[in-house]
Amino acid sequence: MQKNRNRLSAAGAFTLLAIASLTIMVGCVIVPGLPSVAMHLGVQGAAGWLITLPSLGVVIFGPIVAKAIARRGLYRALLLGLFTYGALGVAGAFLTHPALLFADRFLLGGATAMVMSAGTGLLSGFYEGEQRLKMIARQGMSIELGGVIFLFFGGLLATVGWRWPFSLYLFAWLFMLMQLMFVPRPARATPVTEVAQTETKDPSLSLLKPIFAAAVFSMICFFTAVIMLPLQLKGLGYSEAETGYFLSFISLMAVIAAWLMPRFVIWRGDYGTLYLAFAAYAAAHLLLAFSSELNLLLMAGVLMGAGFGMSVPLVNHLVVDKSPVHLRGAHLAYLAMAIFSGQFLSSFMAFIPGSRERIFIGAALIALGTGGVLWRWRINQQQAERESQTLP
Repeated sequence: MQKNRNRLSAAGAFTLLAIASLTIMVGCVIVPGLPSVAMHLGVQGAAGWLITLPSLGVVIFGPIVAKAIARRGLYRALLLGLFTYGALGVAGAFLTHPALLFADRFLLGGATAMVMSAGTGLLSGFYEGEQRLKMIARQGMSIELGGVIFLFFGGLLATVGWRWPFSLYLFAWLFMLMQLMFVPRPARATPVTEVAQTETKDPSLSLLKPIFAAAVFSMICFFTAVIMLPLQLKGLGYSEAETGYFLSFISLMAVIAAWLMPRFVIWRGDYGTLYLAFAAYAAAHLLLAFSSELNLLLMAGVLMGAGFGMSVPLVNHLVVDKSPVHLRGAHLAYLAMAIFSGQFLSSFMAFIPGSRERIFIGAALIALGTGGVLWRWRINQQQAERESQTLP
């Protein structure tokens, strides 16, 4: 009977994949209408903070979320995260004082950290091995498919009124009801006291450092484009709705790349796939820096989506795969911190002096540098493994 209870139905799997789409939605839902949203809220000079402050919230609240998941369990933590996500998200449309608005966006990051960590931990607990890799890849597809849907409707709703895109945050409450209906409560595998005792002795963290680093710099590369593209496309004469369509196109390309990611892993291995992802990021940013023709912009969109789709689902899988079961929730919270650290740090790319072209060039150099560092890191790791095998 317990075995059946811990099996995930198709409706349950759909629910957890749908919940994953909320993680990218947290900042992107208002991106198509960002100029008008910032104007009506009186924060034109800090428009980028509306997108990146939730990322800072994820980073700051990450350790608290890790402890909350250990104490309350993945299922209850996810319910709490979904409720607060919807409430704080929609509240942004009605908080006109900048201090309250920025505080709300910051706290929204804490809810996002809980949704992201508990959702991935809950999903991964129902699968093993190759099936888990496929489901994590589908989760990556869901994240970006959510980007396609929410960015598309965010652009349309922005043309109706600047407040309307905030209504999309209420999907979190719908997904909360779906979780209660379709997702079974898993049995707790490890007591909290045992987790607390083993967290201080965690050799797996050393294996996860390059993965966390890849997550940080992947998001810097991706969200530099997300933040700069509305301004870049507006300068080229594109409307807010057309900007939403283009960002949705990037998300669609990421969906396809995430679907292909397990095949790339079989072909090139884990790190080889990450090298390809950062090469795609570099090429995309160089195209955005030097091109204004539609066909080249579309090529940049394909490459940008490929970089995200081949990197973010893969680092999710690697963290799950290399983490002990009783520490998986905590490690996923740390991964959420890494991912959203990159998203937050991307806002500082705007301080690069000169034209927007220099910002895109800077992001391309970061992508190339990250690929090189990961390659060197992997070489050193393989050399250390060979030396350990030769020791008597």
